Amino acid sequence: MINTTTLDNGVRIVTQNIGYMHTVTTGIWVANGTRHEAHEDNGVAHFIEHMLFKGTKCRNAHQITREIDSMGGILNAFTGHEYVCYYAKVLAKFLPRAADLLADIFLNSTFPLDEIERERKVVLQEIKMRDDAPDEYIHDRFHQNFWRGQRLGMPVLGSEETVSGLSRTSILAHKNSRYRPQDIVIAAAGNVQHNELVAIMAPLFSGISSNWQPELFDTTFPSNKEVNLIEREMEQTLVCLGTRSLRYDHQDRYTLFLLTTILGGGMSSRLFQEIREKKGLAYSVYSYIISHADSGALVVYAGTEKNHCLEVIDIAQREMARLVNEEVHQDELDAAREQLKGKTLMSLESSDSLMTRLAKNEIYLQKQQSVEDVLANYDAVSSTDIQRVSRELIRSEYLHLEVMGQVADLGISPGMLAV
Repeated sequence: MINTTTLDNGVRIVTQNIGYMHTVTTGIWVANGTRHEAHEDNGVAHFIEHMLFKGTKCRNAHQITREIDSMGGILNAFTGHEYVCYYAKVLAKFLPRAADLLADIFLNSTFPLDEIERERKVVLQEIKMRDDAPDEYIHDRFHQNFWRGQRLGMPVLGSEETVSGLSRTSILAHKNSRYRPQDIVIAAAGNVQHNELVAIMAPLFSGISSNWQPELFDTTFPSNKEVNLIEREMEQTLVCLGTRSLRYDHQDRYTLFLLTTILGGGMSSRLFQEIREKKGLAYSVYSYIISHADSGALVVYAGTEKNHCLEVIDIAQREMARLVNEEVHQDELDAAREQLKGKTLMSLESSDSLMTRLAKNEIYLQKQQSVEDVLANYDAVSSTDIQRVSRELIRSEYLHLEVMGQVADLGISPGMLAV
């Protein structure tokens, strides 16, 4: 059962009780991420995420880590373009302790100046690590270039320049203004009693306030198809080919999920079969969706040898064009449908996944959706729906290509992009 309580200041507490689970995962989410930053402070949301583990009025950094370890639990956080999450996963009997620890780091972190300087070095190393990992870097570059010139295109980690320039004053100002009560969702799933969590969290969070008002976003896509080549000495050539997609809450999102699964969502997908199984041109090949509150992208990724790069791009475009020009056979659609329904049901066995689902439903849908409704939405999608959405999204003028490796003499240009 899912229960929701909204405090007078707008903080939402939502829980899902799964009585047979041994664990509870509790997350404090803020619907405010990288796209809400100023360009000169790019990376501050992620930096705050790091700093909330560095000491509070009651606990120093070592005491925080020792306390979660003493429960045999996990304490972590992550930042996205539109949210940040701090979460703890523990055995159900430790929920009161874990909730108190989470609330303490969220509400009472002190941001010591020496810790800021130490963590600045850590984040700068994280940026270098990302840049040194080609299969991470190319996805990050795709996102930046696809939404170039917009805050949505700013990297989550920031740049060396912006992170180096963050002051304690700007960091605290960002947290105090952006962590608005109406943007906070406390989500917990597993062996959790709703009233128990409300009794712990409500007194602690009821006093939060903020007068900050977000700017209205005017998200646009690139007006023309685009190719970006990244020259790097490496054994493989990496490809990200993408097109426009749907916002997170779009009514056709279930059609999009099935479309993406058929294209490159598993070992039986068209891309995997054509590029890896039939031709042996890549080890890793798949498609995925980027979904934001007002826009999205559908992306194909593959890692191949330089002399096979053009062939892989051609196959990817050919398979994308098939979705536009031909209706998917019913047996292929049914297989993809069962694949996604199975993944949905298996995710119910993880308190982590359940907690994330609760929070994202609140942030993006402003309501909770039952699993039965999700499965019914998959069942309602037809082959005609998939072709209709493919025709809306997969168009030559929308294509965006990032290629990384020894690419200077490959002769790749926007003119070769066509579906």
